[in-house]
Amino acid sequence: MSSFDKREDSFEKKFAHDEELQFKAGARRNKLLGLWAAEKLGTSGDDAEAYAKTVVIADFEEAGDDDVFRKIRKDFDAGGVDQSDHQIRRTMDELMAVAIEQIKAGS
Repeated sequence: MSSFDKREDSFEKKFAHDEELQFKAGARRNKLLGLWAAEKLGTSGDDAEAYAKTVVIADFEEAGDDDVFRKIRKDFDAGGVDQSDHQIRRTMDELMAVAIEQIKAGS
């Protein structure tokens, strides 16, 4: 294997690793976001865990984060939770950082 082939293989492995990390982090972020939203909606325990799963599943509707945001926004509106769009999106960003750190730490 030439040094070019080795370098190309290394880049491909790094890309695959980064994509896997992003997928795992997104799913973990969505669970954390679901638990946060459940708390705001007055839900706890098993019901909060079940709600968090619905948030994770909502992410499979389309690419990107808009599907998850719309679910949280709709549920907050229906539940009378006073959170701005900015606050929801900021929490999504903050929880993505937490999720990445948790995955890197192996927890």
